[in-house]
Amino acid sequence: MRVAAPRPLKVAVVGGGPGGLYAAVLLKRLDPAREVTVYERNAPDDTFGFGVVLSDETLGGIEHADPQVYRALAEEFVRWDAVDVVHRGQTLTSQGHGFAALGRRRLLAVLQARCAELGVRLRFRTPAPPTAELAAGHDLVIAADGAGSRTREAHAGVFGPRVTPHRCRYIWLAADFAFDAFRFDVAETEHGVMQLHGYPFAADASTVIVEMREEVWYAAGFDESSTEESVAHCAKVFSEALRGRPLTLGPSSAWTAFRTVVNERWSHGNTVLLGDAAHTAHFSIGSGTKLAVEDALALAACVQEQPALPEALAAYEAERRPVVASTQRAAAASLRWFEELAGYLDQPPRQFAFNLLTRSRRVTHGNLRLRDEHFTAAVERDFGCPPGTPPMFTPFRLRELTLRNRVVVSPMDMYSATDGLPGDFHLVHLGARALGGAGLVMTEMVCVSPEGRITPGCTGLWNPAQTAAWQRITDFVHRQSPGTAIGVQLGHAGRKGSTRLMWEGIDQPLPDGNWPLVAASPLPYHPGVSQVPYPLHRAALTDLREQFAAAARRAARAGFDLLELHAAHGYLLSGFLSPLTNRRTDAYGGDLAGRLRFPLEVFDAVRQAWPAERPMTVRISATDWAAGGTTAEDAVAVARAFAAHGADAVDVSTGQVVPDERPEFGRSYQTPYADRIRNAVGVPVIAVGAISSWDDVNSLLLAGRADLCAVARPHLYDPHWTLHAAAEQGYDGPGACWPAPYRAGSRTPPTGRTDAPRPRLTLTPPDPRRLPHRPE
Repeated sequence: MRVAAPRPLKVAVVGGGPGGLYAAVLLKRLDPAREVTVYERNAPDDTFGFGVVLSDETLGGIEHADPQVYRALAEEFVRWDAVDVVHRGQTLTSQGHGFAALGRRRLLAVLQARCAELGVRLRFRTPAPPTAELAAGHDLVIAADGAGSRTREAHAGVFGPRVTPHRCRYIWLAADFAFDAFRFDVAETEHGVMQLHGYPFAADASTVIVEMREEVWYAAGFDESSTEESVAHCAKVFSEALRGRPLTLGPSSAWTAFRTVVNERWSHGNTVLLGDAAHTAHFSIGSGTKLAVEDALALAACVQEQPALPEALAAYEAERRPVVASTQRAAAASLRWFEELAGYLDQPPRQFAFNLLTRSRRVTHGNLRLRDEHFTAAVERDFGCPPGTPPMFTPFRLRELTLRNRVVVSPMDMYSATDGLPGDFHLVHLGARALGGAGLVMTEMVCVSPEGRITPGCTGLWNPAQTAAWQRITDFVHRQSPGTAIGVQLGHAGRKGSTRLMWEGIDQPLPDGNWPLVAASPLPYHPGVSQVPYPLHRAALTDLREQFAAAARRAARAGFDLLELHAAHGYLLSGFLSPLTNRRTDAYGGDLAGRLRFPLEVFDAVRQAWPAERPMTVRISATDWAAGGTTAEDAVAVARAFAAHGADAVDVSTGQVVPDERPEFGRSYQTPYADRIRNAVGVPVIAVGAISSWDDVNSLLLAGRADLCAVARPHLYDPHWTLHAAAEQGYDGPGACWPAPYRAGSRTPPTGRTDAPRPRLTLTPPDPRRLPHRPE
C-alpha cells in the first residue's frame, strides 16, 4: 500500500517587513509546492527607518540559505569601520569595527522581488484577516507584524507579552549625505541633553536618529510643535554634524518612546511570533532587523528539519530564545546608558568614548584593543596605567590603605564555623585566595551576635576566642602574602536567620534549635514557612548598635585592614532600608530618610569604633527586583547618605531582599547600578554580580563604571584567578606578585606539542588535468 505524500504547507505571513518577507522566501524556496501568502497593510515602499545595519554573522547565514538574495544585497552595501564620538566639541575616532548597511527600502525591494520570483503571494495595502480565521485556514501563521503586533494581542493570554516603555523619545530621520563613520554626537542644550546617532546607508544618504530624555523633549516644547518644526529645531542643534544640511522625514517618522517587548511563549497552536512581534531590542545596538532575519532562518530550518509543526515551533523557540535574551540584555544595557548619558558628560573625553563603545558589554577592553590598539592605549594612559600594565593591576587608595590591584575576593558565606569560630577551613580558604593575588580578600558576613547568624555554621565576632581565631588568619595573610589586604564584613541576619546550611535547604528554618529573630517589621521572609521576627523597639536598637560597634573593635584588634558594613541582601540593616520590609510608623520607618535612620546610626557607631586610618565601606542592595521596592533613585540617595557619613566606598549589590524577586540575570548584570552611583554621587564603588573575566574587569574600570571589582564564583573555581589573569595578559609587575614558592608556575603551562613540522607536501597522485603545461 502506497503512503500518500504529506500535503504541502499552506502558510500565511502577517507583516511584510524584512523578517516576514525573508521567512516567506525561505519557506517557499525549501518547498516550491507550499502556498505562501504575505499580508502587508502598507504600500510596498512604506518603511520605518531609513538604513539597516547587518552583521557579518547574519550575512553569512543569508549567503548560506539563499545566495541569490545575498548577492543582490551585497551589491548595495555601504561598508565602513570607524566610530566617531563627539564629546564637547572634540571628535574621538575608534577604528576597526566593521559595519555593513543598506537602505531599508532597497532591502525590502530585494526581498519582494525574490518573493515574486519564487511565487509567494504578496498582498500589499491589505490588512490580514482576523487571527482566528487565518489560523483555521492555514497550516502555519507567522506573526511578523511588529512591536505592536495585533496577532500577539489577539492571544495575549497565551503569549504572555510584557511591554515596557522607556524614558527617552526618539525619531528616525535621514540626511542627504553620507557620514564618514558611525557618529554619536551629544548636544548640551538649554533644555537638556540631546543625542544624535548617525550612519551611512548609501553613497549619498545617512540614517539619523535624534534621541533625548522625555523631560528634555517636553522642555524643548516638542509636544506643542509639529513634527516638521521639531525636526527643523534638531537640525539646528546638530548643524555642525549635519554640515548645515536639513533632516528629512520618512512616511512614518514620528516621535516615540522605545518599548521592550518580551513574551512568555512564542507560539500558540499553528501561530508563531517572529521579529519585533516576539521581542524588541533597542536600536542603539542595531539588532532589530538582524534578529528578525535570524528568526526567519531558524524558523524555516526547524520547519524543514522537524517531523511535525508542533515540534518545529518548539525547536524554533528553544533555538532562538537564548540568543534573543542575550541580545536583549545587551540592548537594555545600551538603552540605560543613553538614558543616563547626562551623568557621563563630565568624564574625560577618551574615557567617555570608551564608555560609550563598551556600554552594551558586548564590546570589551580586549576586543576593542584588537580593533584599535592605538585608541585603547590612549584610554589606558589617561586612566593611569603604567606601560604594559592592564587596568586591573593599577593600585587604588582608600584612606591609608593602598590596594595593589583592583580585584576583590567577594564575601562568600562558607557555613563552616562552629559556635561562630573560624577554623582551619577558613584559614585555608582565605589564605589560598590571598596567595592567589587579589588586592583585597573579604571574609564572609561575620555576625555580631549568636542571634545574628544566618545558620549555625556562620562565623562571628562577639567574643575573645573568635577575635583570636580571626587574628590567626589575618596574621597568615599579612605574613605569607605581603601586600594583600584582608577585610571583614560585619552583619546581622535579621529575619533571614536561624536557617539550615545552604546545601541542606537554603532559607529553610532549622528542624530544631531555632533562635528568635528580630527585624524592622514583623514580616517573615517566606510567609507560612519562615519564623515571624520581632519588631525592634528603641532599647533593642541601642543594644544592636553597640553589638556592631563592639564587633568592630574586635575586628580592629584581629588585624583586619578594612571593614565593610553589610546593609544588603535582606539582612537586618537592609530590612530597614527597603520599603518592602520596613513597615514601621515611628522615626525608623516611613520615607527614605526614616528608613535610613537606624542603618546610619549603626554606621556612625562602627565608624567611631573602627580606627580612623583604616577604610570602611558599606554594601547595599541597589534594587529589590520587585515592584514597590528600592529603586535606582533610592539607591543613589542611600549611597549619598552613607558617603556623607564617611563611607570610603560603596559595594553595590542587588536583590535577595524578598523571595519573589525577578532579577535580570546576565553577565555583569548588577554593574549598571554601581556605575550610576559612582557617577551620580562621586563616591568610589565596588562592582559585583557575575563579573567572570579579567576582560570585564578591565572594561569596567576603564569606562569609569567601577573603582574595584568583586569576584566571587571564579575565585571558588580558581583561588589563583588574579595571578592567572596576570599570566594570561603577559603581566609581571607589582600589581600581581607571585609568592616565591609559586613563581615557577607563573607562566601558562603548555597543553600539547606546538613544534610539530608544518605539512609541506601532499603525497597523493596528482590530477593530470592540473599539471602545468609542458611544451614539446
